[in-house]
Amino acid sequence: MLDADEEYFKAHGEPLFSSHMIDLSEEAVDFNIQTTAKYLKRASPMKQWLEMEIGITGGEEDGVNNEDVDNNSLYTQPEDIYEIYKTLSPISPYFSIAAGFGNVHGVYKPGNVKLHPELLQKHQKYVKDQTKSELDKPVYLVFHGGSGSSKKEYQDAIGYGVVKVNLDTDLQYAYTEGIRDYMINKKDYVRYVFV
Repeated sequence: MLDADEEYFKAHGEPLFSSHMIDLSEEAVDFNIQTTAKYLKRASPMKQWLEMEIGITGGEEDGVNNEDVDNNSLYTQPEDIYEIYKTLSPISPYFSIAAGFGNVHGVYKPGNVKLHPELLQKHQKYVKDQTKSELDKPVYLVFHGGSGSSKKEYQDAIGYGVVKVNLDTDLQYAYTEGIRDYMINKKDYVRYVFV
């Protein structure tokens, strides 16, 4: 996609896509950061946004199953966030970090997931202190695996610098329920139209 972006940008002065997401969270932290930096260097001249993931997200998504992962590995450390910030900031300001704070992909019962959005505040403070930034929230954060979360968890996370929330499973259910309800309530009409 970046090849196509660069080609289109060369011809038209703008990229095909405004942003990309790279998920190397299953890889070693150093590899994840250095690979993301390579992609951000390519995206930077086009002023494209790049979202990267760090830390393991529980549950199952796209064939990656982390349902039995140790709970402690679901929480990204502030030192990792700072290392990302320190590496990517000189390249471009257009990046965000999806840091693990207990996030889980997919469906789960309330109470089974222990989200700790307050960790995001600790990440912000750590980066602020290390960089001597005047900003209280120098890092753009992403709330991934947000389906099933409470309104307070969303509000807290956004208050700590989350600029994007992923709600894939909740939205899939809402979409599917709408279609199901329409088909059930209009079954005679649907039969007539498609016969």
